[in-house]
Amino acid sequence: MKLRTSLALLAASAGLAAAPAALAQTLTIALSSEPTSADPHYHKQTQNDAFAAHVYDSLIYRSADMKLKPGLATSWKNLDDLTWELKLREGVKFSNGEPFTSQDVLFSVCRTLNNKTNISQSYMTVTKLLTDVQTPDAHTVILKTAEPFPLMPAELARQLPIIWNGIVEHGALKFTPKEGCGVTGPWPTVADFNSGKDAIGTGPYKLKSYVKGTGIELERNEGYWGDKPQWKTVKFVPVPNAGPRLTGLLSGDFDVIENPAARDLPRLKENGNFGYVATPSTRLIFFQPDVGRNPSPFVKSPDGKNPLQDLRVRRAINMAIDRKTINARIMDGLSTPAYQYMPDGMFGALPKAPEIKYDPEGAKKLLAEAGYPDGFELTLSSTNNRYVNDGQVTQAVAQYLSRIGIKTHVDAMTASIYFPKRAKREFSFAMGGWPAETGEASALFQLWVASTDSARSLGTSNYGGFSNADFDKVYEQAIVTVDPEKREKLLQQSTQIALDNLPLIPLHFESSIWAFRKGLTYEGRRDQYTLAMSVHSK
Repeated sequence: MKLRTSLALLAASAGLAAAPAALAQTLTIALSSEPTSADPHYHKQTQNDAFAAHVYDSLIYRSADMKLKPGLATSWKNLDDLTWELKLREGVKFSNGEPFTSQDVLFSVCRTLNNKTNISQSYMTVTKLLTDVQTPDAHTVILKTAEPFPLMPAELARQLPIIWNGIVEHGALKFTPKEGCGVTGPWPTVADFNSGKDAIGTGPYKLKSYVKGTGIELERNEGYWGDKPQWKTVKFVPVPNAGPRLTGLLSGDFDVIENPAARDLPRLKENGNFGYVATPSTRLIFFQPDVGRNPSPFVKSPDGKNPLQDLRVRRAINMAIDRKTINARIMDGLSTPAYQYMPDGMFGALPKAPEIKYDPEGAKKLLAEAGYPDGFELTLSSTNNRYVNDGQVTQAVAQYLSRIGIKTHVDAMTASIYFPKRAKREFSFAMGGWPAETGEASALFQLWVASTDSARSLGTSNYGGFSNADFDKVYEQAIVTVDPEKREKLLQQSTQIALDNLPLIPLHFESSIWAFRKGLTYEGRRDQYTLAMSVHSK
């Protein structure tokens, strides 16, 4: 009989709280959305980053409340406006016993810039801005940029998972990414990480197996440099539907589950054998209209044009959505209606953003003014297993748009199919979700709103083709402004310009919920990461 089954029987007779911590060897977690790869540089998504955090360390960490803290780098500082110096932690070893040095940082940077199997230029936000990476000794890294980059520490937090330089053949490593940085063999592919061959990190766990659609199994890295995690073996099981996740928790198949339905929380609260934690996140859920193409693939209008290019149409759509009702009826009160692109009070957000009032009659008038009194046809594309209630939210938005005369169709699909299609700009009105990982408005604007400039890592997720010269001028000034007071004002101006032009239709900010069996606790995180290291026995 497996140990977890023995524990479940023990819980039924005596209660898990009485089980000694020494017996707590295996932890099984049900995920609402599974990682799409074991490659830490494949696709910048929360579930991928959370999984990677078990196997790979970053130079800088974030605490559960989004504060920066030392990781593989013990300190960082500006040597001048264009230069950052990082001191690396000594005595760290990879899971294969090899020492961690500055060469691994240089190699990891180079791999992101030579990774042909990634999606949407993931993990290149920082590395594409670097003009030089110097390694004066084994535990010092010097990063240079062409322009001041005040957010370097914030961007390095989970933006650069560190991999071992020995997974490829190479000569002397140097920062020459266009020439391959000294790598002489083939660069690793996503398949090399999924198979486990190249999954060598310095994190608290080692990858035992990754089987897409089935699950992930980790084993504790006994040579880990930090605090050893409590659990010897961790199993992540993808269970997209909330009902089966809860059933699995109640039956003892799972120890922890992500995102139980909010309507089930009273049931858990009344049952002394289970507990839960709900934590507000910074993740904005939104729709991104295609404003850059005429025609657009999933828009059909009487005049043959793309109505989404008309600001009046985007404003009509914005006004047609009843965010408060979506929060109450679909999100069960566990979301915050979004009237701007950052949570209130965040750096760069408007101090008092006006409410986007539900006004279907006003929306109809705007459609008529734009030349579409009888509406047009529009397909809403979304995931159905990535964000909290994503499929239901999409259906609700479609119904609201139908009420103002827009004939809607919903195309909801699994994340593994959806994201590659969206990256190829195959949609006209696509759902997105993005957390404010840097703690300010800059990251969302850089990726999703700024005019696309791949060489400068701008607009790499701007699938809607939005481009506004006024926005770009103010935003690009903000990101090179070191003075925080001046930068905040510039970001607020950027926020207002974006709200006036609606490159994104904001819906709400998610809250994250984790439920767990008796005897466990979980530290809820604003970044929505589900980490085995955050699960503890009481």
